[in-house]
Amino acid sequence: MAEILSQSEIDELLSALDSGEFNVTEIQKDIEEKKVKLYDFRRPNKFAKDQLRTMQVIYESYSRLMASYLSGILRAFCQAEVISVEPQTYYEFINSLPDPVVLGILDFRPLNGSAIMEISPDIAFSIIDKLLGGSGELIQTNRDFTDIEITLIERVINQLISLMDEPWENVMETDFRLDRIETNPQFAQIISPNETIAIITMNISIGQVEGMVNICIPHMVIEPVIDQLSTKYWFSSMLERSTDNDKTTILTKSIKNAPIDLSAIIGDTQVTVREFIGLQIGDVIKLDKPAGGEISLVVGGQEKFTGIVGTKDSKYAIQITNKKGGRSKNE
Repeated sequence: MAEILSQSEIDELLSALDSGEFNVTEIQKDIEEKKVKLYDFRRPNKFAKDQLRTMQVIYESYSRLMASYLSGILRAFCQAEVISVEPQTYYEFINSLPDPVVLGILDFRPLNGSAIMEISPDIAFSIIDKLLGGSGELIQTNRDFTDIEITLIERVINQLISLMDEPWENVMETDFRLDRIETNPQFAQIISPNETIAIITMNISIGQVEGMVNICIPHMVIEPVIDQLSTKYWFSSMLERSTDNDKTTILTKSIKNAPIDLSAIIGDTQVTVREFIGLQIGDVIKLDKPAGGEISLVVGGQEKFTGIVGTKDSKYAIQITNKKGGRSKNE
């Protein structure tokens, strides 16, 4: 913090300016001549500003996906925003973490190496409390996480990591996978302490609870694609994607990945309420289709195929024999 001058010191400074003892122009020249930037060769800055800006754009997109996912599973208003993206040494990062803490060690596929997603204990306990039906209010505790709590938070982190693939697709095709969960920072030594990393800090709010989520990406992991982390490359990649794929292709791709319900209707029958109430274990209900005959396959509420019941790899299976209103098709 800058030193605050007293009124007497201000008066002395003004009188020195009036008398000519204090020359502002000379001081300004000295400041302009001393434009020297210090560089620490023991801690080289391996990330360019353009590359850090690109990662900020990537994780701003990711923060929106994260907020939407958390709002859905927790049934609460959630917000996420990127606070900063800056280089550090791994030693500084790992020694600044509290104990306990939630550390998700993730494989940075297809690149060789790992990254870390660190979730503050306040956010972790709030997520666990909401998943178990609680209010999700801030819990003042400094205890370790139980096995059940780690299992619950692991499922959430798995989904959060899978959402990270989409924001990275303009740089490279990724397949992030959760390797393990650690609660002690000393067990998360993924690289040398002096290695340079990029720290993406995000502020997460779940209702009235706020906390930090940090993404730690080592430079040595993304070094093979570091040139692609430039704003020019990133936006040119987006332009190529938009020109190569028209709206019809994008819509078709989205529809192909949409899940649908497929049901096999073995048969139908009608019973009275009296018969239904009187059903016991061992009773046999006669259906309207013969044993071994074709059954209906219903897709999205409409009958689309017919098939025969069988087994495959010790599991029940349906062999499609006909398409409704079409020619025969065995699959």
